[in-house]
Amino acid sequence: MDWLLATLNVAEFPVWEETLGLWVAYASFGLLAVEFLRYAVRGRLSWSMIGDAVTNFVTLLMYFAASALLVAGVYVFAYYAAAGFAVFGIPVNPVTVAICIVLADLAYYWEHRFMHRVNLGWATHSVHHSSPYFNLSVAYRFGPLDGFWPIFFHVPLVLAGFHPLVVFFAQIVVQLYQTFLHTEAVGKLPGPVEWLFNTPSHHRVHHGSNDRYLDANYGGIFIVWDRLFGTFVAEDEPVTYGLVRPIPKIDSPGRMLAAPFVAFFHGFWRLGGKLLAARSLREIWMSLFGPPGWSRGRPGSRPGNRRSVSLAARAPDFAAPDFPGLLNRSKK
Repeated sequence: MDWLLATLNVAEFPVWEETLGLWVAYASFGLLAVEFLRYAVRGRLSWSMIGDAVTNFVTLLMYFAASALLVAGVYVFAYYAAAGFAVFGIPVNPVTVAICIVLADLAYYWEHRFMHRVNLGWATHSVHHSSPYFNLSVAYRFGPLDGFWPIFFHVPLVLAGFHPLVVFFAQIVVQLYQTFLHTEAVGKLPGPVEWLFNTPSHHRVHHGSNDRYLDANYGGIFIVWDRLFGTFVAEDEPVTYGLVRPIPKIDSPGRMLAAPFVAFFHGFWRLGGKLLAARSLREIWMSLFGPPGWSRGRPGSRPGNRRSVSLAARAPDFAAPDFPGLLNRSKK
């Protein structure tokens, strides 16, 4: 068992990340083809679903083009600057790497919860939730600043003494694990697995716009965080995927061309509309840092009230303008 405490070469971690990422990509593309074949056999495959899958991969390219290099630079600066103030010097071995992954998953829970409950985070994360379908391609649907907010939640791990490359590796592991959760092809798994780990069933709930499914199941690898912090909801009714205020399905060639841009920018477009409609400093504050369903003059839209947020988000009052000619015609 000495290997558990054997020192690992941190210079190899970027290579492991790249290798792991490539294998997950190869596996997910192959499984996506199987998923689409399954949909075809069941008569559910459509050009809208295929177009939406294309949109998912285009948003990934747009994310890399728009912010990946910038965010990578911020990561390097923030993590290595924080490392200079680390409380401990935690050795790098299989045990500490495993501990770091668990702690990174806990950090991800709070990061993910922030992205859902604060408008400024939801403006970018809503891109990932805007698909009306649920298959492996949705795992690659990214918003403009999806890589920015995680920095603030994971820097404490560097300050605790974990090596920056170990922390980044742990983040990658948490993200890659979730790739395979985006599927309808897998039902509920055996009880102990469903109790401890995030599973396709739990993640379907997370992507649901049903009232009872909103703001639930934030965990990455482990679902126990949701059980501990009161945000767990079991899958017990059919899931309606997408946003409470949906963007349009792809039902024409014109929309297929525009879809990646609408998906990628709709969150900040709507946030900008809220800011322009604000009439006071408080409303500006709430537009940026309040929950997505906050609405001026609507007593029921209280932060933390899951159902009231849903109802407020549907209401026309204080609704941000949609993309002209596209979102304003969408119905779900």
